[in-house]
Amino acid sequence: MDLEKHPGGSTTEPNITNCTGPPASSLAAVEFTDGMALVVVVLGLLTLLTALINGAVIIAICTTKKLHLPANYLICSLAVTDFLVALLVMPISTLYITMETWLLGQVVCELWLSVDMTCCTCSILHLCVIALDRYWAITKAIEYARKRSARRAASMVVIVWVISVFISMPPLFWRQRSTSDRLDQCIIEHDHLGYTIYSTLGAFYIPMVIILILYYRIYNAAKSLYQKRGSSRHLSSRSMGSQNSVDHCRVSHTFCVSDLSNSDPTLASDKLNVTVRIPSFETDMDGQDEKSQICTSRERKAARILGLILGAFIICWLPFFMKELLVGLQVLQPSPLISDFLTWLGYINSLINPLLYTSFNDDFKLAFKKLLKRKEHA
Repeated sequence: MDLEKHPGGSTTEPNITNCTGPPASSLAAVEFTDGMALVVVVLGLLTLLTALINGAVIIAICTTKKLHLPANYLICSLAVTDFLVALLVMPISTLYITMETWLLGQVVCELWLSVDMTCCTCSILHLCVIALDRYWAITKAIEYARKRSARRAASMVVIVWVISVFISMPPLFWRQRSTSDRLDQCIIEHDHLGYTIYSTLGAFYIPMVIILILYYRIYNAAKSLYQKRGSSRHLSSRSMGSQNSVDHCRVSHTFCVSDLSNSDPTLASDKLNVTVRIPSFETDMDGQDEKSQICTSRERKAARILGLILGAFIICWLPFFMKELLVGLQVLQPSPLISDFLTWLGYINSLINPLLYTSFNDDFKLAFKKLLKRKEHA
């Protein structure tokens, strides 16, 4: 979400496209230095990796029947959104930063800024919806399993895109159009404080609070089920052990075993028949102690994965939106270099998302291996 692009060193205000005319020889005047070459290589590599990894996630979900689950459709939609960021936003930003002047005209400028804001906002809101889906799956497992369908996932995706459009489109109605024939800047200024507050709250601060609350409750719910299972191990009969195993499986498929996997919790009872064995009376105590240790280990591992997801999201986007709010309040006027750095730090979240949301899932690992084998055979 590039709300303040001014690589040429000019200072700006929010929410109005600032376009001025360069001399006819501006392109020729740009010297391609070693530093610029390094910037192109680094940003180009980040763009390529973002496109390839998100593309791999999309292909894996589309071609692997085992991944055709409602929760994975949300992951696929997130990957599509991040792929659009890599395809439509990051390359143009790289060109703009490198050339230090806008070369693509006013129409492309308007389209780029709108797509940038919409896609980045949509990516963030997808993380919020995924957290909400997992929260319902672990706290209302039986009830939500009946409602969790492809149609419901599609409805959630549509809602996310509609909200993103409503957050990013308003500036199109009040931007001042330049009468110049040429443009050398393509930026969004911040002269509408109300919109700056509205957009930053809707695109980041409110979703961030929701995500933090949901994952905190998910972790507490998982921890409570593990502790309940462990505390009852001395009194567990075969029926009690079976119920505890069902609770454990419900947590596992939503939260722990594949580390925030996207497997459908409704499959828990089926896998239970294969993977769960009720210990005999003689080995019950040893078995329960071992299971307790396993649960504790999984609990710590799940907390670590949660920390990675939340940490990556906050580190990537919080500095950018803090800057946006401070600029809108006229408290801060960052340099072009800092603005570009914070913008790309946000873009990098589109590279990190597919890694965090799929790398710890065994089903995705197998799907990726199959894709690599297909490429090798090809």
